[in-house]
Amino acid sequence: METDSWERARQVLEAAGLPPARLAGLRPLSGGTYNTVEELVLTDGSRYVLKVPPPPTAPGLRHERRLLVSEAEFYRAAAEADVPVPRVVAAGPHLLTTACPGKPWDGTLTAAERTVLRRELGRQVARLHRVTGPGFGYPSGALGPLAADWRTAFVTMLDAVLDDARHYQPRLPRPVDVVARTLRAAHDALDEVTVPCLVHFDLWQGNILVDRVAGEARIGGLIDGERMFWGDPLADFVSLTLLGDIRKDRAFLTGYREGGGASGFGVTERLRLALYRCYLYLIMLTETVPRAAGEEHDRRLREVVAPELVAALDEVGELGRGSSGSP
Repeated sequence: METDSWERARQVLEAAGLPPARLAGLRPLSGGTYNTVEELVLTDGSRYVLKVPPPPTAPGLRHERRLLVSEAEFYRAAAEADVPVPRVVAAGPHLLTTACPGKPWDGTLTAAERTVLRRELGRQVARLHRVTGPGFGYPSGALGPLAADWRTAFVTMLDAVLDDARHYQPRLPRPVDVVARTLRAAHDALDEVTVPCLVHFDLWQGNILVDRVAGEARIGGLIDGERMFWGDPLADFVSLTLLGDIRKDRAFLTGYREGGGASGFGVTERLRLALYRCYLYLIMLTETVPRAAGEEHDRRLREVVAPELVAALDEVGELGRGSSGSP
């Protein structure tokens, strides 16, 4: 297996116009749950990241087909906004990018550093959200072509994960058809979104690199953009405070507003945010079946995520009934 990885890496480097003989080191990177991720180090010290998709026959969710197409799209679009992201070196069956400096955000940061970094992250995310796309949805085409409106695109995304849940039958806190009925009643709120903005949708701390090379901690890069789509900027707020409440993150929201982002939380915004929470939590619970990480892992995840899905569904039901009122 190790020999195969080295040979594959050399082939990818050669196809990208880089001398394969310069490959000096290769190591797997943890954190990915779908693609195989490896760091390649060349003899001159330059570092690259190689992503390899699973075989076409591997089990997965419907939206996960051709994820690397979406990731390449995210990096190219984010570069337009002057946000630190990997540079795409080669895209095809595999994805080869440069490596950003730093390590994933962890618990070693001081409170003061966290405040500074969250504010800077807010400014960077606001810049991402100024980039607009040609339509709504996943650019990979996994769920079909981009849609002309957000409601069509997001309902398609929701229907896909609900179908995945029916197929894989994960342990959800409520029956799939009950969940679908609750969400369907709130679809009208999606009509307020008219501009397809760049959404990463997986900006939890593991995908935010913190670099200390220059002394002060700074954001070295936003990585793993494979879950991106063109849609409502509010959707990014879900993973930015995973299983939490973005409204309590004052430092981030301050930076987001400084960067030109709109962050109002009236009834319809809160309703859409609850819909996006439901979408992410349904993905997290459903993917446990094809991932087959083990019963203990799945049990711990259910204990944390299932109550949050219930809370989000309850909020959708409550806000949906009053969404015709003023914020």
